Amino acid sequence: MPANPIIQVQQVSQQFSTASGDFLALDNVSFDIAAGECVSLIGHSGCGKSTLLNLIAGLTFPTQGGLLCHNREIEGPGPERAVVFQNHSLLPWLTTYENVALAVQQVFRGQMSKAEMKAWILHNLRLVHMDHAANKRPDEISGGMKQRVGIARALAMKPSVLLMDEPFGALDALTRAHLQDAVMDIQQQLRTTIVLITHDVDEAVLLSDRVFMMTNGPAATVEK
Repeated sequence: MPANPIIQVQQVSQQFSTASGDFLALDNVSFDIAAGECVSLIGHSGCGKSTLLNLIAGLTFPTQGGLLCHNREIEGPGPERAVVFQNHSLLPWLTTYENVALAVQQVFRGQMSKAEMKAWILHNLRLVHMDHAANKRPDEISGGMKQRVGIARALAMKPSVLLMDEPFGALDALTRAHLQDAVMDIQQQLRTTIVLITHDVDEAVLLSDRVFMMTNGPAATVEK
């Protein structure tokens, strides 16, 4: 167990009501993640990986147990926990720059001047090698480039924890490899804590300090 964990998942269970009755997705899940660590959650489709990530993100709440970030209970989404989804979720009518700017303005309005915001946005686009496409819209760039912008948007919020839900799953093998390299470089530069959801064992081993295996559901749990 990490001495000073940044994320703590404590005896978490998650149950959903369905037409056929109650469904127990997660059962008594517990683990800690240290600051600066990259941890992968792997398992078969439908085992509850994304359910667990959504709980850490504060997008949903557990039926039992609790989750802490920086020793504070997670009670909803927060800028210290940024999410990168498999679908980049860029707004199609905004440019690459404007998509990142939207997140920066939400988090740092009143804390940064316009000049500081502009410099910070471009800095994060440079981190993912997308500053050359700052004025392009999503329909003018490739799938891999869109995902880079999604990562830049998340990093621009200055999160202490980056939550990634199969961010490379829809990409071709070459683009996937390039983005994996980019994420490793960024993690080494910034020492951001990363929680990565994947079903690819090789990807998990490549990117992670530790790999947590989720058992098959229902009533999935985590084996370290």
